[in-house]
Amino acid sequence: MIRKIFGTHDDNTIQQMNQCVDAAPDAIGVLCADGHFGYSQPVGGVVAYRDHISVSGVGFDIGCGNMAARTDLRLDDVRDSMTDIMDEVVNRISFGVGRSNQQDLNWELINPERQDLFDRDAWQAVPNTVNKQKALAQLGTVGSGNHYIDIFADQDDCVWVGVHFGSRGLGHKIATHFLREAGGSDGMMVPPALIEQRSRLGEQYLAAMQLAGDYAYAGREWVTRFVVRDILGGEIEDEVHNHHNFAWREEHDGQLWWVVRKGATPAQPDQRGFVGGSMGDNAVIIAGVESEASAAALYSTVHGAGRVMGRMQARGKFRRDKKTGKMQCVRPPAVNRDEMHKWLADKEVVLRGGDLDEAPQAYRRLTDVLVCHEQTIRVLYTLRPLGVAMAGPDTVDPYKD
Repeated sequence: MIRKIFGTHDDNTIQQMNQCVDAAPDAIGVLCADGHFGYSQPVGGVVAYRDHISVSGVGFDIGCGNMAARTDLRLDDVRDSMTDIMDEVVNRISFGVGRSNQQDLNWELINPERQDLFDRDAWQAVPNTVNKQKALAQLGTVGSGNHYIDIFADQDDCVWVGVHFGSRGLGHKIATHFLREAGGSDGMMVPPALIEQRSRLGEQYLAAMQLAGDYAYAGREWVTRFVVRDILGGEIEDEVHNHHNFAWREEHDGQLWWVVRKGATPAQPDQRGFVGGSMGDNAVIIAGVESEASAAALYSTVHGAGRVMGRMQARGKFRRDKKTGKMQCVRPPAVNRDEMHKWLADKEVVLRGGDLDEAPQAYRRLTDVLVCHEQTIRVLYTLRPLGVAMAGPDTVDPYKD
């Protein structure tokens, strides 16, 4: 059953949630206020299974998540140089699909418990379609879609660096392999691909999922710390780091469950999380609180503002004319480019990359979705964006989640 819905949602999203919880006995679901229709399971959807893991629920970008670091720098240290800073971010960090890290991979920027990442036995569970050397080369790259590096200032004018991305091609290949092995379908309104946890396939998937999750953590650590140290020239005073595409073994209502969160942030009491808005909106650092609403939500909250329109709707649809070679508009964009840039100019945000599908107009307002969850979280810091870096408009995101 769906036992908690935050905010309002369209019929397709609700139907998709029902399909996920109906797929296994006694499954329970939660839909966060930033939720929207996704691949097999809604983004912002949380489903708890007794003995199964949902490959499609974890999704193609295994371990996608957010990391934020508060630096020892102040707004006055960076205010007048944001243009140069953002130029350096996109010149030194690789964005886009299939990119390799152009910098020397300094493992000192990655937590010690993950420095054995490429020597673990868990690689035996990874499908043979994965090229370990390519995965190593992609570590510390950001990717495409809604993945970003942002520079913020909080309410006390402290400078923060925030990043959002996941396990890159490694996670996508793992998900594709196990989705096929589980007999699942790649699509939107399709049943979730469930694997029994005690099966050999289940054990293999969990090992590969954990590996991809640690890979995602390591990548975000490297990027965040590189930007703080090598680009801003600062030091880190505090860090907040969390997945939002993953499956966790947790106890709820006195029973153990596999809690599958797709685009939802874990929010146990006092557990902190970094939640982004859109390229022109504030982000927040939150902490979970103990309450009846929190327990009903399986201690989960939003991972962002949530889309109000699909990518193609926002940026329009274009097709190349076979005779002339020119691009023709099949469906006009729902977002006006001038309005997007005016929004960013009014907010004094320096943008590098990005396109209409990531415009503020394509998203809910983060303040609105946070109000829906006010009984489950508290806001610790409000972060105002100074600079936003994303993949450019010529990059197509194939990773779906």
